[in-house]
Amino acid sequence: MIAATQLKVGMVIMHNGKPHRVTNVLHVTPGNWRGMVQTRLVNIESGSNAEHRFRSEDKVDRANLEEHKLQFSYRAGDEYHFMNTESYEMVALHTDVLGGTVGYLTEGMILEAQYFEGRVVGVEVPMFVELEVKETTPNIKGAAVQNTSKPAILETGLEIKVPPYIEPGNRVKIDTRTGEFVERA
Repeated sequence: MIAATQLKVGMVIMHNGKPHRVTNVLHVTPGNWRGMVQTRLVNIESGSNAEHRFRSEDKVDRANLEEHKLQFSYRAGDEYHFMNTESYEMVALHTDVLGGTVGYLTEGMILEAQYFEGRVVGVEVPMFVELEVKETTPNIKGAAVQNTSKPAILETGLEIKVPPYIEPGNRVKIDTRTGEFVERA
């Protein structure tokens, strides 16, 4: 049990019997009233989000999550197959569980998976990934426009904006938190 005033973004807590990830925390002390903690909670199982106000003296249960490393093996339709690097067990995850991380998955990549009651409820890809550019418009020689970008399709099918000097076959470094180009690799 932790005090509601100690909640932080990213924590997973039990709320109404279900695991929720805290995505926003605001401490409010209105005038001479008692303080409170305004939070935005995302239900890990259903994906729904809601706002909840805790009193400062409320206690909150932290969810018991296990973490395991999974290595990406292959994709079959809407399922992505991983191997648990500790037990060598094969795990199939649907795109619903993986969400936006599917655009960064390459063969052999190791992810951090969070388990709740034996089920994977979330995955974290590395902060930066390097992917090959498959398609992009050709570079225009002599173009003097600064700070321009063009669309590029990467080896995983992900589409991002890249600087004009990037060509097909180049490897680029992507920030997985924002989905933006960082540098040529």
